[in-house]
Order: sequence, then C-alpha cells, then structure tokens
Amino acid sequence: MNLSDARLALRDARRVAVLTGAGISAESGIPTFRDAQTGHWARFKPEDLASPDAYYRYPALVWEWYAGRYRDVMAATPNAGHELLARLEREKGDGYFLATQNVDGLHARAGSERLVELHGNLTTARCEVCAHIDALPAPADFVPPPVCSRCGGRMRPNIVWFSEFLPEQALEAASDAFTAADVALIIGTSGVVYPAAGLAFETLERGGTVIEINPDETDLTPRLSFSLRETASRGLAALMDG
Repeated sequence: MNLSDARLALRDARRVAVLTGAGISAESGIPTFRDAQTGHWARFKPEDLASPDAYYRYPALVWEWYAGRYRDVMAATPNAGHELLARLEREKGDGYFLATQNVDGLHARAGSERLVELHGNLTTARCEVCAHIDALPAPADFVPPPVCSRCGGRMRPNIVWFSEFLPEQALEAASDAFTAADVALIIGTSGVVYPAAGLAFETLERGGTVIEINPDETDLTPRLSFSLRETASRGLAALMDG
C-alpha cells in the first residue's frame, strides 16, 4: 500500500477506528509519562508514584505529582492533530470511534465526542468511597486532595495505575470498534502497551486496513498495512488533505 491507496481507503471507509498515544499530544507540549520526571521529580521513577501501593503509602506526594501534571495539561491547547481527528469524526459520523491512551483530555477539548479514555483523565478525580467522578477545580483553585461532591469522601486521581485493569466497558467498546473498522489509524503510540496495542490486529484479522502515523518505526510497523513516518498532525494532513 502507498500513500495514495491509504488516502482512498480512509476516504471510502464507512467505519474508522483510531488509537492515539503520547505522540499526538507531544505537539501540544505535553511531556510523555516518563519525560514528566524532571526537576524535583527526577529522583522518582513513574512506577514509584503511579500505583495503588504508592498512593496508599504516600497520598500527599502522589497528589502533588498529579496536581503538577494537571496544571501542565490545562496550560496546553489541542493541536492540529487533535483538530483533524475531530473533523474526521464529523465526516464519518456514527462510523467513527476514538480510543486514546492519553490522560490529558485534549481530544475532548478539540471537539471529539465518540471517544473512550483507556487510561483515565488527569482533569478528573474518583471518589475512594462511592466511585463518583468529579471534574477538578481550576488549577489556580485546586488544593489536593479533592473531596467528593456526593458523599464527602477523599478522591484519588482518576487514572489507571500500574497493576490496575483498564475500564472494562471502554476496552470492550474499543475492541468492538476496531473489529468492525474498515480502516484503523494508529497514531503516536509505541505499540508496546497492551491490551491497547492489540487493537490494530483486531482490524487486520477481519480484513481491514491499518495505517500507522509515527515519526519512528514501532514494534507494530512490520505487521501493518501502511506507515507514515510523520508527526500526528502532518501525517493526518497528508491522509486527509493531501
């Protein structure tokens, strides 16, 4: 498959499923999970902070880290890649589905609606008592830990941590969409984090086309239909407007 074939496949597809990773948000200045370990936080591994055990032992420290990441994502804005996917959703309508591994909320802020956030969302918190989810207050007003608006319980970051399972309903919805997709787009993800990385193969196994957009070759590249060695925004522009 070449670029012209990929453009035609995407244009003619009735059902499109998209998976995004950290690469699409890098263009908005959002550091990757591990790149976020700078300054004061350089002495910690992400695994030291992003786990139920860490939160149980050091809740204030974990919240301090997540509060900093929350301020970072709220200072960022969606980029052309996010906006092009929101446009693709409008073009494909009910035949479109987006699953993201990112926790920054930028897809929704760009206008995407048919999406699931497989790893949670930094801009929300989940009650430890009743599981209610609340949006965090504006960064300037946020003093962790937040308190549940429903029951008054302490809230934790609404993030899927190491050793935790992905939300079952979100993963099932993603699996269904990729199984049914005529074309799947794999954008800005390393392809090493499962089960999300396995979604591409659900499309391939049903005879669909899988197009990767990534500046670097990944573990998935040799098995996919076509790969664009581009950033998310440039790759999507090449597919949609080229």
